[in-house]
Amino acid sequence: MESEQISKKDLLELTGISYGQLYRWKRKGLIPEDWFIRKATFTGQETFFPKEEILARVGKIKNMKEDLSLDDIAGKFSPFPAELKISREDAIAKKIVSERVLEHYHRELAAREDFSFEETFVLYMTNKLVESGDLNVDEVSDAVKTLREGYPRFEGKACELLVVRKLGVAFAILASPTLPPVLDSSSKTIVRMNLSTCMEELKLIM
Repeated sequence: MESEQISKKDLLELTGISYGQLYRWKRKGLIPEDWFIRKATFTGQETFFPKEEILARVGKIKNMKEDLSLDDIAGKFSPFPAELKISREDAIAKKIVSERVLEHYHRELAAREDFSFEETFVLYMTNKLVESGDLNVDEVSDAVKTLREGYPRFEGKACELLVVRKLGVAFAILASPTLPPVLDSSSKTIVRMNLSTCMEELKLIM
């Protein structure tokens, strides 16, 4: 289940960006350090990237840099920005979370008037898990618990939420997209969500 990768050479050719731009964006924090994957090839050491994630990120940076500075763009990609908050009413109106999901899975937040970005992200992911239709109530709860307890340990690095079913039992895993877990043939991945991508989706909604 290893994610498809793209070489630095192919990335630069495909996107039209320069070597200098790529590493300037890296220094500014626009592209995560752990997306630069060094691998031995027959020509020596080469750099590769998770293909889907890097192409999406470069496309967003190119679109945003016409209106924003690199520092402002870096702020858009930072995990859990403290300045972003949303009211309960707006979270429901913008379909970040439904009232039913909020009341059922997050009763401790249901009476609150507004949510921090971190809280909103958990609500958004809960809603996505429910809407996927692939999990039952208990499986969603377990996946959300794994997300809340495990994601801070990644300290903003690229991360995927996987829900795997084996012999009828589902369990959630947080893993790096560049080094996904090796599963046996009796295990089936039923949900796979890139948390960085989901977080960027949420920031655009907010």
